[in-house]
Amino acid sequence: RNADDISSEEYGEFYKSLSNDWEEHLAVKHFSVEGQLEFRALLFIPKRAPFDLFENKKGKNNIKLYVRRVFIMDNCEDLIPEYLNFVKGVVDSEDLPLNISREMLQQNKILKVIRKNLVKKIMELIEEINEDKDNFKKFYEQFSKNLKLGIHEDSTNRKKIAGYLRYFTSASRGRAGQPHRLRVQDEGEPEGHLLHHRGEQGGRRCLRICRALEEARA
Repeated sequence: RNADDISSEEYGEFYKSLSNDWEEHLAVKHFSVEGQLEFRALLFIPKRAPFDLFENKKGKNNIKLYVRRVFIMDNCEDLIPEYLNFVKGVVDSEDLPLNISREMLQQNKILKVIRKNLVKKIMELIEEINEDKDNFKKFYEQFSKNLKLGIHEDSTNRKKIAGYLRYFTSASRGRAGQPHRLRVQDEGEPEGHLLHHRGEQGGRRCLRICRALEEARA
């Protein structure tokens, strides 16, 4: 169905049936891509992160793959990078073969193009959330670790992701905005790496990355 023909209530009902979540989603992106390849996708960002988001280092995602409306598999691990594993949704491709296996997917050029487009659309969705201060606060409280992991994993979108990061500083209990300059410094701290934030007057304040992120990167 065309996105213009679907109400917010219908999106909400579909999200709950897809995710088994009792809450409404935070944001949704419904789109289609046409050209050299064709696919449709419906992506949701939840309001809350699951308690075991980083428990499994393989990080299965929550994207269901269909080919020409025929269900192929749950948790297609090659559709999105691990740091975006909180995104839930469905993808329906017109070009993938119906009998494709997980092993074939890993080498499939069509899937790589789909993945690139999905990441692009998720970045757009995060930017839309960022335009609403209250919504972004909710999003960041739940998924800030994912964004920090994305800095490590995604060189293509690193600069864009960095623009969303907020840190606690040693001089303030609040969150600082994107630092003008970041530098990793090894001081043997057990909690993780230390970073420096260059303030408006050139002074420096200490920033700390949490232990959970370090474990996720290990």
